[in-house]
Amino acid sequence: MSTEATSNPENLAATAADEDLPEQLRIRREKRAALIARGVDPYPVAVARTKSLKEVRAENDGLDIDIATGKIESVTGRVIFKRDTGKLCFANLREGDGSALQAMFSLDRLGEESLNQWKSEIDLGDLVSVTGEIITSKRGELSILASSWQLAAKSLRPLPVEHKPMSEETRVRMRYVDLIVRPEARTMARLRPAVMSSLRASYAKRNFIEVETPMLQVMHGGATARPFKTFSNAYDMDLFLRIAPELFLKRCVVGGLDQVFEINRNFRNEGADSSHSPEFAMLESYQAFGDWNSIAKLTQGLIQEAAMAVFGTTEVTHFDGRVLDLGGEWREASLFDLISEGVGEVVSPLATYEELKLIATKLGMKIDPRWITGKLAEEIFEHVMEGKLDRPIFVKGYPVDTSPLVRAHREIPGVAEKWDLYVEGFELATGYSELVDPVIQRERLVEQASLGDKGDLEAMQIDEDFLRAMEYGMPPMGGMGMGIDRLLMALTGLGIRETILFPLVKPEE
Repeated sequence: MSTEATSNPENLAATAADEDLPEQLRIRREKRAALIARGVDPYPVAVARTKSLKEVRAENDGLDIDIATGKIESVTGRVIFKRDTGKLCFANLREGDGSALQAMFSLDRLGEESLNQWKSEIDLGDLVSVTGEIITSKRGELSILASSWQLAAKSLRPLPVEHKPMSEETRVRMRYVDLIVRPEARTMARLRPAVMSSLRASYAKRNFIEVETPMLQVMHGGATARPFKTFSNAYDMDLFLRIAPELFLKRCVVGGLDQVFEINRNFRNEGADSSHSPEFAMLESYQAFGDWNSIAKLTQGLIQEAAMAVFGTTEVTHFDGRVLDLGGEWREASLFDLISEGVGEVVSPLATYEELKLIATKLGMKIDPRWITGKLAEEIFEHVMEGKLDRPIFVKGYPVDTSPLVRAHREIPGVAEKWDLYVEGFELATGYSELVDPVIQRERLVEQASLGDKGDLEAMQIDEDFLRAMEYGMPPMGGMGMGIDRLLMALTGLGIRETILFPLVKPEE
């Protein structure tokens, strides 16, 4: 240890900390220190790079065995494999898009000193720049035969062992490592923006306008959900993180933006499981002079066009090999018909709370005393249909008392013109014929407020400005909300935490 290191209290502390590290981490830190000691920056500001690995592969595809192209390139990549054998060493380099290229390091091209430094200083996970001739090996492997190399970034932690896959918890907590080692993670990261692009293109060709609405709101509304609460120092008042953009998007329609959509972040202070996340991406759109039928057709088109855009087919293959057919016209069924089918007796939309309670009791369900009549009917539906709605289906006709922003059914008493789209057994989207009568809307919101006064933390509040907007005349319209994360679930078969690049996780202890 140098005199400078021992005389500096900060270096003493660092040395003591290093000695407590696991061996692999300690060795890598020692290599970093050795590089600095001989004047090499382990994290240079720039390195040589003339082409990406993908470009090199594309430009030299189909070369014969044992060919020297004469092309000199500089490429970069992460070392994911390394074999040091005598006078010729091999490494596999990989870039973020998954493109890989073999690098070869020979004594006659590099010289003894540089080759020995490669062997001793470079570890798996390091980022390097390699300059050399593009060739094919005697086995036909496209390679770069190094004439020089440079460290681009020293990895102080070893990569996970390939034959010991990381747990889901580790993958979502350390997504940066997941992206390095797992092709599926890289595919998902690129699949999501491709789906977003498709959705925007689908709306553009239908002449919808994309808008942005506030995430911070003075009151929560647009859905029945428990909000996150925050505080504005500048305005000295409580605010809520958006649970839905609906009420602002409807204001747009009042103003004459007849067809609008927004892809946004929503926040709901609720449970987290394989299909729920406290923070999630949401698509909502509204179409003046449409209704729940036109918006169902739109939703089916959006999803099928997204499948075609990213997979080239509406028969999508999940990561586990299962195939989901999203093509054709999707099935429609009445909520209460499905309830009746599930319980083995006719259940009317006008069934009383006591009648529904009796059914739920027979099914062995645990009943929350805070559930209103419509909520109890919906819970019975979820219970009897669990695991039975894999193929796309529009479940239509939800109870009016759980749909405060939806128009009552034009023919069937007791239900609203609302559907939920189920795919793979989970709710993917919800559509409505929107309630546009400001007088009835006020009555509905007053009912919601009374539920809130009784302790319902998901109940909506009375938004006077929204009601004032409605009083200027809101046209008939259809509306739809769809979870982007859930759309990715339907397209890939993965759980919601795998479709979100960085889902919320508890801090490590």
